[in-house]
Amino acid sequence: MSIVSPSPEIIAEAARFLRGGDLVAFPTETVYGLGGDATQDSAVEKIYAAKGRPSLNPLIVHVGGREWVAGIAEPDGRFDKLARVFWPGPLTLVMRRRADSPISKIVSAGRDTVAVRMPDHPVARDILLAVKRPLAAPSANTSGKVSPTRAEHVHDGLIHPPRLVIDGGACRVGLESTVLDLTQHIPVILRPGSISREQLEAAIGEVREGLDDATAPKAPGALLSHYAPGLPLRLNAANPEPGECFIGFGPVSGAYNLSPAGNLDEAAANLFALLRQADNLNLYKAIAVAPVPQTGIGVAINDRLRRAAAPRNTG
Repeated sequence: MSIVSPSPEIIAEAARFLRGGDLVAFPTETVYGLGGDATQDSAVEKIYAAKGRPSLNPLIVHVGGREWVAGIAEPDGRFDKLARVFWPGPLTLVMRRRADSPISKIVSAGRDTVAVRMPDHPVARDILLAVKRPLAAPSANTSGKVSPTRAEHVHDGLIHPPRLVIDGGACRVGLESTVLDLTQHIPVILRPGSISREQLEAAIGEVREGLDDATAPKAPGALLSHYAPGLPLRLNAANPEPGECFIGFGPVSGAYNLSPAGNLDEAAANLFALLRQADNLNLYKAIAVAPVPQTGIGVAINDRLRRAAAPRNTG
């Protein structure tokens, strides 16, 4: 596995690999994705194998334009309004699959729905337009572990490495996309992200906050234990206990700080990288994190922290 800088030649090579059924890791505005051709069963199976991902956990399909969706799913007027406002961007929309959808059924983990988004990163966009096919691209890490927000993070833990890792720098948002279920009469947020409920409601009216079914999820990120470092994680900590690495927020300082200025966008962008750094110090037995406000993107930060701190999956 080699880490390379993006260039027209590298983008063309990545497209050849992807059309041939291989995997390529590339940056998006949220996290680095492990991309494979979403129309090829064998490529999708490689993604699950590389991550050690449970087969019940569906994948998000990435598209290069809004017009791609009509051939994949059954979009409605709400999709049109949301896509005009938020795409390209960190919003995933869950819709009914078309009966003749070319997307591998493995992507949807046996459900009749498909989760789709259009990433807002020039490298991701260029790859999609070069491949001319939708790509399944979950986070490029071992299933359940901390998501990668820099190219060098992709080295950590994948069971089978991709052919290429394209380095697009640090991810701007740093948290996975908001996931909104449009298969219900009142749309439901299945996973919080940087696009808030208030922003969604301004575009389409009432939106509910809900929980995905962890036994048969419609979208990724529903498993109770997810985004987890190797060390145990303690939340809402005022101070570190002996043996803990303390990650502060705002004026609450520690070995690391999500955002000394108390900026939630900065905290989101730093979260996964700081969890990785604390986890790799070999100096501590646990990690403690200061409270993060439950507002705006803080809702998504706290969602990731709760799942990272949950009892670990063992099977």
